[in-house]
Amino acid sequence: MSQNTLLTNDVILKEGIMHLTNNLVASKLVNRDYEAEFGGSSAKNGATIRIARPIRGQVRTGATMQVQDVTEGRTALTVATQLGADLEFTSADLTLSVDKFSERILKPQMIKLANQIDLLVTTELTNASFNWVGTPGTVITAPAAFFRGPNRLDNLSVPTDSRVGLVCPNDYWGVAGFLTGTYISDVNAAALKKAKLPLMGNVDMYMSQNVITHTNGNWGTSTMSITTTLSVTYATAKDTTYLSMSTQIKNTAATAVVNAGDVFTITGVNAVNPITKADAGFLQQFVVVNTVTASAAGLASVTIAPAIITSGPYQTVTAAPADGATVTWVGSSATAYTQSLAYHKDAATLAMPALQKPQGAAWCESRSYEGFNLRLVQGYDMINDMSQWRFDCLVGVLAHQPNLITRVSG
Repeated sequence: MSQNTLLTNDVILKEGIMHLTNNLVASKLVNRDYEAEFGGSSAKNGATIRIARPIRGQVRTGATMQVQDVTEGRTALTVATQLGADLEFTSADLTLSVDKFSERILKPQMIKLANQIDLLVTTELTNASFNWVGTPGTVITAPAAFFRGPNRLDNLSVPTDSRVGLVCPNDYWGVAGFLTGTYISDVNAAALKKAKLPLMGNVDMYMSQNVITHTNGNWGTSTMSITTTLSVTYATAKDTTYLSMSTQIKNTAATAVVNAGDVFTITGVNAVNPITKADAGFLQQFVVVNTVTASAAGLASVTIAPAIITSGPYQTVTAAPADGATVTWVGSSATAYTQSLAYHKDAATLAMPALQKPQGAAWCESRSYEGFNLRLVQGYDMINDMSQWRFDCLVGVLAHQPNLITRVSG
């Protein structure tokens, strides 16, 4: 942009949304189809839409017609996270050229805002994922180690198109070492392009510094087991956030904390192929949905996903667990692990509708760029001759198909 361009509110907003969008990575690697359903040019904080779950049918054998009931489940996407960056400038700052102002003042703030949006996406993808392959705590140092991720997706009939690999810096450089000479980063490119590795195993590979580190709860080392509710029907679970159910795990450490995102298996409970319902040949993994504290007797009432469904088109397991079946956690108690991911783009959806304009603002405008919205409100401190700007965006993200995600360790 020309350095002679006047530094107006419109120019500042345009520069801001461009810097924000250019520094997003994970946010560009998920579904965006539902944003329009929030309607109009402005949305309220807390607005919610309902998203229908994919319907699964069954195939009959023979000539006799077998009419199936269509049971449609729904989950909620809420835009309830308002993020912003607040700036204050002197009149002298506003005499800077657009390029200097943009690079020195705007860009650092927009990078921080982009990172926070990406962090919401990676956190949601991770916490919703019940699949986890590899050895927790081990760096991915070769493509073959990462291929466990798409291999698991294949075993679970995840569509082979639009697959994404999102890896932490250590895993990224571990894999990049095998690709020396085939990949050169353009320092002037947008963050998404800089973060990209070559296609591996039909997966578009990216690095993100916002891949989260998950810390397991301090459940202890005793042998734990599952009890009380051992299975449910799809009709019972269909409208829960991650197709979840409630149950209890006993013999944790006294008053132990079981963290949302902790993953475990249950003895005798295998996964099934969601299309054929054949035994997948490995134990079904489950994720804890909400952080809970166990009782003094070591009984933790947890919500887990997926729900244990033993028959029908939405079957998730080969059989219900026996009362008292052993629970085995993935990883060690109270230990942190980075969470690289392989997933289908439709596993999660992101919405960033334009925010409502506040009444009484001296100047307020929103701008959209590549489907991302940013609002700028201007104020002025006449005593100190300071111009004040607040950038705001409204964000909602939901992993509405967590069966399309797996965590990947080396």
